[in-house]
Amino acid sequence: MESRAVLRNVRVSARKARLIADMIRGKDVASAIKFLGFTNKKTAPMVAKIVKSAVANAEQVGVKDPDKLYVKTVFVDEGPTMKRFMPRAMGRATKILKRSSHITVVLAER
Repeated sequence: MESRAVLRNVRVSARKARLIADMIRGKDVASAIKFLGFTNKKTAPMVAKIVKSAVANAEQVGVKDPDKLYVKTVFVDEGPTMKRFMPRAMGRATKILKRSSHITVVLAER
């Protein structure tokens, strides 16, 4: 039995979020949440929240023992990018890209 959770339009770049996603892929849920609690990155609490949400979804679907769940797949897709401009010297402007991402977590039973 699989369960999934998706967090969309997170204001963090996909490249930074993939660093955290790669660290928890394949781990069981308890160790993944503990690992994310001690990780000093902006994305770590967001991913922990998604993992907990996926566990709650699994309990709703009918998983008997949530301790047997592990992180089957985690992937981060790029979301919409906000484009802003900053004034620079001599009347020029520089484009600033404020990136966002969509984070998906899939849990499965061992």
